[in-house]
Amino acid sequence: METVHVLDDYYLAITLLITVAYQLLFFAVAFSLKFDKLTDFAGGTNFVVLAIITLALSGHAHARQIVASLFIMLWGARLSAFLLFRIIKTGKDDRFDDKRDDFFKFLGFWIFQMIWVWTVSLPVTVLNSPNVTQYPQPAFGTGRDIAGVILFAIGFVIESVADVQKYRFRSNPANKGKVCDAGFFSWSRHPNYFGEIIIQFGIFMIAVSPAADGYVKGQAFNALYGTIVGAILLTVLLLFVSGLNLQERPGAKKRYENGSGWEDYARWLHRTSILIPFPPPLYARVPTLLRRTLFLEFPMYVFDPAKHSDAAKAQGRAEEARPDGAGAEARA
Repeated sequence: METVHVLDDYYLAITLLITVAYQLLFFAVAFSLKFDKLTDFAGGTNFVVLAIITLALSGHAHARQIVASLFIMLWGARLSAFLLFRIIKTGKDDRFDDKRDDFFKFLGFWIFQMIWVWTVSLPVTVLNSPNVTQYPQPAFGTGRDIAGVILFAIGFVIESVADVQKYRFRSNPANKGKVCDAGFFSWSRHPNYFGEIIIQFGIFMIAVSPAADGYVKGQAFNALYGTIVGAILLTVLLLFVSGLNLQERPGAKKRYENGSGWEDYARWLHRTSILIPFPPPLYARVPTLLRRTLFLEFPMYVFDPAKHSDAAKAQGRAEEARPDGAGAEARA
């Protein structure tokens, strides 16, 4: 089968156009019908579509291309299937309560999803492109290939099992208000995020092998290495944009102010790594400096009741508003 050249020889333009069209189609349905159930499904399946199309257009069947393409298809299909199942059970997605009726706010989320899908797909897109496949390819099984397969396998198991563990825990009425510290969640507060991150770095390691082993040269060499931006973007999103930053401090604040098992939750926070799985008895002894650096538990995630709870802030404002000496008189 001959290689098909479409718009550019890295398949960047065609995959971008397909992604935009695919997401806009689902956006039109979701906005018109005020329907939340297709949003995450559209994101996950978009990865599958891009991998199939670029692999078919490449006209080659190198083992590395097939493995990398299958890996991102497997990840995207599992993710979209799980999220579709979950939203069908829950009925609606609370993330869109302030966006669902606002055209531009809702569209903004879908544009964000377009960028996420297209960028994270880059390792497979470029690996399948004519500018890379024109070069001889090393036999599959290099050290980087093996490392990539291992990372993908570990990440896929962790993410898949963690999603099921959390869903089953929350589905049990007896666990209402309790801390999910079962399974992988006893070693990491966000094991599914950790799994997702190492999946993408695993796929990148497989995709970059032809360049790292000296087979691919010139611009294609730079392009393959440049696709690491996909794994980096996903990591940045999960750490600072749509993941930990929206769950750590806000989640702790909500539990503290509602009195919903705060003491158990605080103990879980102290003994459980925020992202990288680590034995709880050992993590409880890890110095604060290492938590804030090596283990990525940055100060922006930490909840301090004295600083961040609304009750503490209100009390502080009340004390500031008292006349001088009022506090001392009251205590006297």
